[in-house]
Amino acid sequence: MEDTFFEAINEHITIMEGLKDLSDCILEVAAAVIDTFNQDGKVVLFGNGGSACDAQHIAAEMLGVTAGQDSQRGLLAMALADNTALLTAIGNDLGYEEVFSRQVQALVRESDLVIGFSTSGNSPNIIKGLEAAKRLGAKTVALTGEGGRLAALADMAVQVPSNSVPRIQEAHITIGHLVCELAQRAMTQSYMTRFTASPSS
Repeated sequence: MEDTFFEAINEHITIMEGLKDLSDCILEVAAAVIDTFNQDGKVVLFGNGGSACDAQHIAAEMLGVTAGQDSQRGLLAMALADNTALLTAIGNDLGYEEVFSRQVQALVRESDLVIGFSTSGNSPNIIKGLEAAKRLGAKTVALTGEGGRLAALADMAVQVPSNSVPRIQEAHITIGHLVCELAQRAMTQSYMTRFTASPSS
């Protein structure tokens, strides 16, 4: 058991170090978040299982991104796994592969940024969700692991160098935090951690 513990920690550290090689991709996503804010657009995020929770987590972080310390207007962000009545209705009537694409068709506009989380890069409902967003002219981001179809489909992709689901998801949360901090600092030269009043420099 002890060996497993240290192997997992060491693998996590290695992957976190590897995120430095993805700096250009992460900076590109942060710039897209700023553009979305400036165009009065919103960020729409979705994933399955743990990735659904990651999408909810980062949506909450993004709501705290503002144009300044005194601004009451935050970046509008929403996670598509929040409405269980809608998810189960679409899944029951149209099939689980359509649970995100149907919502995207109703909610997304050209000024929006759509982010799909898939550790495998092959989740059919995430692929269909991003395809629907692209048809609407929205910018798209894929957060994935090493493989899968999703990265090639999206306008921007951040591919964590791993095939381990927990390690990829740990990295996705870090990437989401980085994107929020980078966007906030670029707009205000400070970082307010979500809804705190005192920025950190």
